[in-house]
Amino acid sequence: MPDAATDALLRVEGIHTAYGQILAVKGISLEVREGEIVTLIGGNGAGKTTTLNTISAITPASQGCITLGGEEITHLRAHDIVKRGVIQVPEGRKIFGRLTVLENLQMGAFTRNDEAGITADMEQVFALFPRLQERSSQYGGTLSGGEQQMLAIGRALMARPRVLLMDEPSMGLAPMLVQQIFNVIETLNRENNTTILLVEQNALYALNIADRGYVLQSGYITHAGAAADLREDEAIIEAYLGV
Repeated sequence: MPDAATDALLRVEGIHTAYGQILAVKGISLEVREGEIVTLIGGNGAGKTTTLNTISAITPASQGCITLGGEEITHLRAHDIVKRGVIQVPEGRKIFGRLTVLENLQMGAFTRNDEAGITADMEQVFALFPRLQERSSQYGGTLSGGEQQMLAIGRALMARPRVLLMDEPSMGLAPMLVQQIFNVIETLNRENNTTILLVEQNALYALNIADRGYVLQSGYITHAGAAADLREDEAIIEAYLGV
């Protein structure tokens, strides 16, 4: 776990985000330090996905400030956020169904022009997900749900993320595949030092691999702290951990 005194790589301060007249995120503040896994947990409609989409500029904030490595990125456009290394693995995977696996991965590197680096990163993705290499010429839309999730993660890795935003990576997957995906997340963090902000419906899995966590409820953060402490909090156990 990074030193608590380390400055945050990603900092979100007092953001408000609305869909029309509906305020979905209400003054959320959080930080992610380099090399951490930080998780956002909460019920449906709590504002978790909206928080990630606000950071990615998919749904811009109406108030507040977002910084990456000390640079304010609040009002940048989505493609400029990507160029700075904030890469999202979206809920529902959203791979390109009519492109092959290889073409999907190449799309992940569309902002890059370092051919040798792209080739090396492709090899790393195939080492992490051998199934993708086996299906490299297969159309993305014909893959299983688990394979599509692997592809969505691989596509994000091809962008060389400084911060990887992961939205519900286990959604709709069989238990064995859920464990595999979480093993991959841990591997990315421990071996590649990938900084990850994780939204996950399976709160226990998320808190087991995270360094720190935030609990969202109705657009507000209600709890924050070390993941180990959140796992022992009786209110969180009752509400989110299935006990």
